[in-house]
Amino acid sequence: MLAQRQPCDKDLLVGTRPLGYDPRMYPVLLQIGPITIYSYGVMMALGFISAGWALGRELQRRGKDPNLASTFVLWAAIGGLVGARLLFVLQEWRAFLADPWALLVTGAGFVWYGGLLGGIVGVSLCIRRYGLFWGEMMDAVAPSIALGHGVGRIGCHLAGDGDWGPPTTLPWGVAYPNAIVGWDYPPGIYVHPTPLYETTAYLLVFAFLWIRRGQSPQPGTQFGWYLVLASTARFFLEFVRVNPALAFGFTQAQVLSIVLVSAGAFLVLRGRETGRSASVAATATQGKRR
Repeated sequence: MLAQRQPCDKDLLVGTRPLGYDPRMYPVLLQIGPITIYSYGVMMALGFISAGWALGRELQRRGKDPNLASTFVLWAAIGGLVGARLLFVLQEWRAFLADPWALLVTGAGFVWYGGLLGGIVGVSLCIRRYGLFWGEMMDAVAPSIALGHGVGRIGCHLAGDGDWGPPTTLPWGVAYPNAIVGWDYPPGIYVHPTPLYETTAYLLVFAFLWIRRGQSPQPGTQFGWYLVLASTARFFLEFVRVNPALAFGFTQAQVLSIVLVSAGAFLVLRGRETGRSASVAATATQGKRR
C-alpha cells in the first residue's frame, strides 16, 4: 500500500473520459455487527489457498508428501508478512522514527518484494527443517508463488489499496472512489488498473511454469525462470504505477526486479550448463562401454 501523489492539471486532462459509468470498489465485502470481512483479506487468503493447492499437486507429482504444502504455505505466510512489513518500515524510515508504534500496528503498509523475500526465507527454513533439497523444493514452489500472487492482486483492485497507475483515457481505465487509502481525483478521472495488469501477468507466468513442469531436471532452474519472468513483468509494470523513483529514475521495485532477474538468470544458466555437462558425461560413459 502506497501513499498517492497529488494529481496535477495535466493528469486530470489525460484521465478524463465520458463513459457514463462510475465503477465502484468493494473494500468491505460483508459486515455483521462487529465482524467486518475485507476484500483484501479474503483475496489474500484465497491466494494462499490456491498456492497451497498448486504446491500440493506438484509435490504429489514429484513423489513427495502433498500434505507438506500446507506447512510450506504457513511458513511462507509468516515469513512473507514479516518481510513485507519490514521492507515497508525501511521504505518509510522517517515516519517510523517519528512514531514507530503507529507505523507497526497500522493495517496498511505491506511491500510485495519484502513479502517475497521473507516468504523465501520462511520456506527455506521449512525445507531445512524437513531435510529436503532446496533446489528441488523451490522448483516445486515456483508456480504456486505466481498463482498466489496473481489471485492476491485482485484484492488490491477490490480494496483500492493505492497500487493503481496514472490517469488514462483507455477504455478499461478504472476509478477507485472508495479506495482504502483515499482517492484524490475528481469525478470523471480514470486510472490504469495496475493490479489487474499484475494479475494477468502473474497468471501467465503461472501457466508457463505449470506447463513446463518436469522439463528442467536440474534443481533450481524452474525457480530461476520464476524470478526472471515475474521480476521482468514487475519491472515493466512499474512504468504504469505511481511509485516514486529511488535511483537512476527507477523505483524501489524496479531496482529489486533487476537484482532478482539477475539471480534467476544465474540459476537458469547454471542449470543449463549442469545439464550439458551431465549429458556429455553420460555420452562419454556410453562410448567407453561400447
